[in-house]
Amino acid sequence: MADEAPVSFLPLGAIIQELRVGGTNIVQGFPAQSLYESHNDPFFGETIGRVANRIGGAKINNLNGGKSYALAANNGPNNLHGGVLGWGKKIWEGPKPVGILEIPGAGKLDDGGESVKFNLVSPDGDEGFPGKVEASVVYTVGAQNVDGKEAILLGIEYEAELVDGADETVINMTNHSYFNLTGGPSIEGTVITLATNTYLPVDDGGIPTGGPTAFSKVEGNKAFTLGPVEPDIDDCFVINEAANAIPIDTRSSPLNKLVTAFHPESKTHLEVYSTEPAFQFYTGKYIEVPAVAGLPARGARSGFCVEPSRYVNAANVDDWKSQMLLKKGEKYGCRIVYKAWKD
Repeated sequence: MADEAPVSFLPLGAIIQELRVGGTNIVQGFPAQSLYESHNDPFFGETIGRVANRIGGAKINNLNGGKSYALAANNGPNNLHGGVLGWGKKIWEGPKPVGILEIPGAGKLDDGGESVKFNLVSPDGDEGFPGKVEASVVYTVGAQNVDGKEAILLGIEYEAELVDGADETVINMTNHSYFNLTGGPSIEGTVITLATNTYLPVDDGGIPTGGPTAFSKVEGNKAFTLGPVEPDIDDCFVINEAANAIPIDTRSSPLNKLVTAFHPESKTHLEVYSTEPAFQFYTGKYIEVPAVAGLPARGARSGFCVEPSRYVNAANVDDWKSQMLLKKGEKYGCRIVYKAWKD
């Protein structure tokens, strides 16, 4: 993107480095790609793959005729965000300008939009996952009028295709940006509304123990305020409970608003939409980044995440598996849209 553009990206992880609203960057990050390589344990801005979130026991069961695949146990006993060097830690080809694309379902963009594409080839056996996969992400940036204010829209479209090396693999891509609308060190005071409080209960390692049920900490479609510590949330919320009817490519599905966020002092708004059946909402309890390159240290609750996705550990749950199972000759796909503006 041009220097004056409100959004910037990096080839490493096809990372969203900046999303500026009213002159303020509302995503956590670093000023140089090298700093992401050395300090980005929280996955700031990364494109996550092959499989976002956790895979129980760091093992995929029953693929390609009953085979099992061992993965890196990089989160206790589980695999997290594609492994030690998941797609967010790899160099992508790009960004390549691809003109101005529409963001389906997001309304008409004002003039001046731009789209860029990143590509990645993930070889058979990459981090233990079977099959050679060709993946891409297209970012489309534009402006839109919201009640007389200029909103920045960032559309994300993911695609992945299994091209060789196996008949089946598993895919679940997302973006791992941390948002901070306050302009300060903490997300305290941010008013959040989640589209649902239906979620997947999990064990101590973050692996679901059963199907969707009601979350007790917050209500769906009812605003709540993030305090200095509570509510502490790191859970997968479910929009579509028809687990075995979710297509591997959701791009033709309608956009659903997942999360609305607003900070009353900064007057900054954020809305997150997606075609995905679920989303992880995380209030950043484990962020721990030292002061570097003139930036202050980032600690707990310095950002919150909204990670649209498939169900956690769907690869190992028979009734959920089809939503993450990519077969040779098919394409995985999904879409995410961020809309942000300042009063």
